[in-house]
Amino acid sequence: MSEPRPRAQRPPAPGRVRLGGLLGEALDANLRGRLSHFVEGPESPAIAIFDPAHRARNEEGDWYGEHAGKWLHAAARAAARSGDATLAARVRAVVAYLARVQDGDGYLGTYAPHRRFTVPQPPKPESWNGEPALRTWDVWTHAYLLAGLLQVHRCFPDAGALDVARRIGDLCWRTFCERGLDITGTGNHHGLSATVLLDPVMDLHAATGDARCLQLAARILEQADAQPRLALLERALAGADPSEIATGKAYQLCWNLVGLAKFAHATGREDCRQAVDAQWQAIREHHLSLGGGPFGGIGHRSREVFNPAFVFDPEAYVETCSILAWVQLNRELLAITGEARYAEEIERSAYNDLLGAQAPDGEDWCYYSYANGRRIHTTYWRCCKSSGAMALEELPDAAYAADDRGATVNLLGPGEAVLPLPDGGELRLTQRTGYPVDGVVALEIGLARPSRFRLRVRVPAWAEGAALALGDAPLDAAAPAGGYAEVERTWQPGDVLRLALPIAPRVHRRVYANTQASRAPDGAPVRQQVLHQAYAAFALGPLVYATGLVDGYRTAETVRLPERDGDVRLEPLPPAGPGEPRALRLHLHERAPIDFAPYYGLGGRRDRSWRLTWLRLAPTATGAGDDDCGAM
Repeated sequence: MSEPRPRAQRPPAPGRVRLGGLLGEALDANLRGRLSHFVEGPESPAIAIFDPAHRARNEEGDWYGEHAGKWLHAAARAAARSGDATLAARVRAVVAYLARVQDGDGYLGTYAPHRRFTVPQPPKPESWNGEPALRTWDVWTHAYLLAGLLQVHRCFPDAGALDVARRIGDLCWRTFCERGLDITGTGNHHGLSATVLLDPVMDLHAATGDARCLQLAARILEQADAQPRLALLERALAGADPSEIATGKAYQLCWNLVGLAKFAHATGREDCRQAVDAQWQAIREHHLSLGGGPFGGIGHRSREVFNPAFVFDPEAYVETCSILAWVQLNRELLAITGEARYAEEIERSAYNDLLGAQAPDGEDWCYYSYANGRRIHTTYWRCCKSSGAMALEELPDAAYAADDRGATVNLLGPGEAVLPLPDGGELRLTQRTGYPVDGVVALEIGLARPSRFRLRVRVPAWAEGAALALGDAPLDAAAPAGGYAEVERTWQPGDVLRLALPIAPRVHRRVYANTQASRAPDGAPVRQQVLHQAYAAFALGPLVYATGLVDGYRTAETVRLPERDGDVRLEPLPPAGPGEPRALRLHLHERAPIDFAPYYGLGGRRDRSWRLTWLRLAPTATGAGDDDCGAM
């Protein structure tokens, strides 16, 4: 068994984190809603499609098999953190059923035998999204089953999930390594929907140490690079924008990058690390909504692909599945590097686009979310309902971490974690705060005895001038915005570390630049801007703000703002009640003020409610300004 490379951060053990506040409420709703109702056992529709009689005659190229793996992944975590015995029993029952219906060769999909990824298929002309013949989602389903089974094994090691996962891994190794089938021919978007297997294969390697997993991972990457329309590693290293890799499908590309990050860390391959870094930076700079979700879909046949880097549109789409993959990518990079910028992106996505896609009942979700557009809840079988539930369950593992010198707080908000300490002791760390509504954070130190360790707490990038105190005594310790405040000392039971974050309204400005791209006769790229329009949006602390239908009926508004952000009159209003977020009132010269509320909760998160984040600026405004929160 190969030795795993150390990571900068280690997540708490399953069930050792409790989140409160907005994130805790979302997790509780997730447990009461989607995770408790969608699958109640092997007879539930999402699991019954694995019945051998059904799959023997299934001629459809469907993706519905993904729900089983997604549910296992999220439900195992929820059962472990909550102690819900009923949910835990359902997880075990589903694993036992899947073990019973798994074929002797390891196959555990939903396809008829002649349609499976193990059977070579005749090529067909590629559609715009590179869809292969007959078997588009078979590897995809197995990738999610692997991910879910391995998460069950982490939370409930005696459930038998690892044996089922091993058999899937063996089948994939025989198919793509021993027999040499090309994995890119088994998934659409020029193979992106199949090469996602890289991620759970690396998890299988971490769980088992089986060297064949690394061999399979290398084979997947080799085949991905050999596919001309994909060429994942080659294009990323050449500086390609994410929109230029395969079809630019945001969800699949981000999930591929998660696997590539794990592969780079396990093997020490510098080219893979550089590729992940370059793609992360490009997504961060050009392809995120103000609320932290990957966005795109303007002028494309698919709503779910990245736009070219030079295109911004306030009506672009954020797919909830893409939020999941982006959160997972940042969670992985955070664990590997310990860098605060990755936790920053998780928190931004969580408090805005992720919560903004969930309905209060924990059952309904938006498939697509719009900065400017109508909130629409999606249907029973849609992928995003399971992805949203899975993304929420990523947050407890990302919120707190242990390392060789102590403990780290990555996500701010009420909660508690139990973490191991370097001296063998245990730290119960309780975060008492009204964040994200206010910026006062108190970290209570629970110890059995005095212990020396380093405690780090992330300071958001917008929080210039943050300050630390031990109890009531100010500390002369750095609290850099966008980094970690660090205090290393001999801590006493009952100590309280306080972090004060200045929260003030912020203005974000962007330019709608609808640009046509072509090439000159000599092959040089030519871009012609055909439309130029400036927009402004507002934030308070980590929360993005939006308004509803302007004056009760209008879906857009044009305003005139001062060119200096500091001269914009944004008034924080008193909260409606204890713990409630504050509204923002925008005062204008030409018309009555406009009131804004946090994007995530606007309109009570009711289906069909309108959200307007970006206001059009009158032509006399320049629209210029430094926006450090991505493209939308």
